[in-house]
Amino acid sequence: MKRYVIVGGGIAGVSCVEGIRSRDPEGEITLVAAEETSNYGRPLISYYLEGKTDLRRMSWRGEDFYEKNRVTALHAAAAEKLDPAAGELTLSTGARLPYDALCVCTGSHPFSPRFEGLETVEKRFFFTTMADALALEQTVTKESRVLVVGAGFIGLKCAEGLRDRAGSVTVCDLAEHAMSANLDPDCAPILERHLVKSGLRLLLGNTVTRFEGQKAHMQSGETLEFDVLVIAIGVRPETGLFAAAGGDVGRGIRVNEKQETSLPKIWAAGDCTESMDVSAGEPGVLAVLPNAALQGFCAGANMAGGAEVFDKGIKMNSIGFFGLHIMSAGSYTEPIYTEVAEDGCKKLFAKDGVLTGFILIGDVARAGIYTSLIRERTPLESVDLEALKKAPSLLPLGRAYRAEKLGGAV
Repeated sequence: MKRYVIVGGGIAGVSCVEGIRSRDPEGEITLVAAEETSNYGRPLISYYLEGKTDLRRMSWRGEDFYEKNRVTALHAAAAEKLDPAAGELTLSTGARLPYDALCVCTGSHPFSPRFEGLETVEKRFFFTTMADALALEQTVTKESRVLVVGAGFIGLKCAEGLRDRAGSVTVCDLAEHAMSANLDPDCAPILERHLVKSGLRLLLGNTVTRFEGQKAHMQSGETLEFDVLVIAIGVRPETGLFAAAGGDVGRGIRVNEKQETSLPKIWAAGDCTESMDVSAGEPGVLAVLPNAALQGFCAGANMAGGAEVFDKGIKMNSIGFFGLHIMSAGSYTEPIYTEVAEDGCKKLFAKDGVLTGFILIGDVARAGIYTSLIRERTPLESVDLEALKKAPSLLPLGRAYRAEKLGGAV
């Protein structure tokens, strides 16, 4: 009986279990998770703070997922050493897990610059795990002045989750615009106006130079007093375990289209990996939930002898803030269509005759059509591009495309 070990209990790890079971219903699966709980939706932690969901409803696959799939789940267990030669994983408890196939799904860890005086801040948090959300829930009161450092999607979702819990929420960022990694200067102001109307204070192009207890000295010269600090600068792939074992690591763990790594009998999936971005034509860290799920299933199936491939990965985000919907995907090359209004925008990008990326704010209906065109690298000359620019639908894609995707329903 084959022995499988999965390190990490996020969506990549959960999907890896499903991939294994799609091929091997009998093998022994052990899942090691550093957190007290796993199999929950990390993107939902801000909604938990808002009271829009609860712990039970945050489970990816249900509370009985591990039991139904005959998985031995070891929680609050740190993977300490990976020995590829021996085919063995050592835990911080001293326990040793032999394996025939192992998948690294370690995700990412929060990144924090070395702010001067950060150690003097009493109530400081990150916002990437359920434990972070629970700690903030216990700490923030209706009188709390919250300072969030980072105006990317993690920082802004945290701010959204805390708005009605706190007395005030201020978000600062060194970048000139909110969500600078996803939105360009044409589109970002739409989001910024909406955030301010929704009750947040934004300090953009302005970050902390040093902390002094519960005071933040800003680049602008302003001094902000706060009660609770959240560091939400961003995350980095968690590659330490794999790198220490001699594995090939760039920005993330390097994998091929089968999710195989440079080490024998070891696969990797999710936010810890670096794989091909088909919209850019080069490797990148494609840290987003749908990619992690597809990578995890692919890795699991191949660990069990399958021949799956993950070869259509792109960067993408689908998110909402206070009712304003935002979707973006791919690489922003040459803009071929721009439509900007007070409360929404659409930008499409292309290169070498194929769609490479898009930004949508407001109306995001049928955005999956754009995503499919990017993933499939569909030649734009084969579709009615002018119609697609204004309203994505299947009709402008042509009879052949519809026949292929809809099984003859044209």
